[in-house]
Amino acid sequence: MKRTPHLLAIQSHVVFGHAGNSASVFPMQRVGVNVWPLNTVQFSNHTQYGQWTGDVLASDQIPALVEGIAAIGELGNCDAVLSGYLGSAAQGQAILAGVTRIKACNPKVIYLCDPVMGHPEKGCIVAPEVSDFLLEQAASVADIMCPNQLELDSFSGRKAQSLLDCVAMARVLLARGPKAILVKHLAYPGKPEDSFEMLLVTADGSWHLRRPLLAFPRQPVGVGDLTSGLFLARVLLGDSLVAALEFTAAAVHEVLLETQACASYELELVRAQDRITHPRVRFEAVPISL
Repeated sequence: MKRTPHLLAIQSHVVFGHAGNSASVFPMQRVGVNVWPLNTVQFSNHTQYGQWTGDVLASDQIPALVEGIAAIGELGNCDAVLSGYLGSAAQGQAILAGVTRIKACNPKVIYLCDPVMGHPEKGCIVAPEVSDFLLEQAASVADIMCPNQLELDSFSGRKAQSLLDCVAMARVLLARGPKAILVKHLAYPGKPEDSFEMLLVTADGSWHLRRPLLAFPRQPVGVGDLTSGLFLARVLLGDSLVAALEFTAAAVHEVLLETQACASYELELVRAQDRITHPRVRFEAVPISL
């Protein structure tokens, strides 16, 4: 029997609804990955409700929890690390220390960094020190980075002017160390308003994917977390990067279709669980010729 991959997911958690680990852990488990959730924050609900309660995990708890796993002899079984929302730059540095510790046990570990920088208009804000940490430190350690357009623009210090400009900006980020850049959500002048677009850039090439943009009174939260988690899970299960992108786009679309049908603000992960594992649709990642 083929071994089940193990993934350490270090990101936020909400008690109600779906964001961070509570958006990605269940879907990753459903596709066949054993997930170890480590919550950087625990909030009552995501911050776009405008009010919440909860606490940020002390940064020294992250390496302490990693050492606890090492103490029972399981750290070498970790195949990947996923990091998302950070409550502070100190948390980020603690995560990198954890990644270093795990790679000492298993050099083949894949580290995917989802560089969440927040969105002030949506009530999600991170400290400037977190943005600096992501660009100056995390980018040189991550094997895969999954920014959205806002984060890619922040890394580049400017706004993209075209799809090819997005590719160029991703290549600059690629040169900082990652082996792959997945832009989870593209936004550039001239992009069709009825489409949702994604971009994968590696040293070997660039691929562009387009799917329909679904309408919501309020766009659900956690879609990016779901995307990063499913993409990494499929890579661990043996998909190529391009195949993982295509599967992820289809699975996320299925979740959004169910969410839209239920007129829900929160992602309908449970109702869509069978479609996460067996999407009915397929979207092709098309190579970009430069």
